[in-house]
Amino acid sequence: MKEGSSFAGRKITYHDSCYLGRANNVYEAPRAVLQALDADLVEMKRCKTTGLCCGAGGAQMFKEPEEGNKDINIERTEEALQTGAGTIAVACPFCMVMMTDGVKNKEKEGEVQVKDIAELIAERQGL
Repeated sequence: MKEGSSFAGRKITYHDSCYLGRANNVYEAPRAVLQALDADLVEMKRCKTTGLCCGAGGAQMFKEPEEGNKDINIERTEEALQTGAGTIAVACPFCMVMMTDGVKNKEKEGEVQVKDIAELIAERQGL
């Protein structure tokens, strides 16, 4: 494998998308990819079958939250931030938007990156 950016000791948390996870029961494959990058995978308190939606599903990303309720993507981003990971890995373009917006809302853009698993693979490959 061509060496790119080192992932050793890099904390990454993975957000389970509804499509891969709950709809298709794919939980371990994305984690295996992240572990193959030699990253330190840290799980959110709600993950795999108990994972929380990013809030985009069913066109929810275009709706305003009901009064007094927190945006789902903010709640999910808070869970990701609690892990202390510097990278939130996703495998869905809608999750990418929602988690990126959540990181911006929390003003953590300088500390936390949201990246698709494909981007992380390319980075590791030095592409």
